[in-house]
Amino acid sequence: VQLQASGGGLVQPGGSLRLSCAASGFTLDDYAIGWFRQAPGKEREGVSCISGSDGSTDYADFVKGRFTISRDNAKNTVYLQMNSLKPEDTAVYYCAADDMLFRLWALHQGDYWGQGTQVTVSS
Repeated sequence: VQLQASGGGLVQPGGSLRLSCAASGFTLDDYAIGWFRQAPGKEREGVSCISGSDGSTDYADFVKGRFTISRDNAKNTVYLQMNSLKPEDTAVYYCAADDMLFRLWALHQGDYWGQGTQVTVSS
């Protein structure tokens, strides 16, 4: 049972990346999925989440209008489309799954965590 985050890389300011969070050993649509990030010397912060029950989404204010979370149940994968990237978006991005959206989004607690993928926004 694991989550595999991928898709990070180096991108110039204003550019785009799409992160993927693929699950193996369990069905993602039974869970709420969240994306989190942690920059050096900073605490982990929530970026976006999507519920397992109705697909509702939520975003941190600092990514609203720029990032979009989505899920493809057939591929057992959740995506984070990141547009208009800024240098302050530089961080390691993690995905996590929990069967309770509140516990995942408000408390940053998850049953499963991916290993993280590095996103660097720099010219």
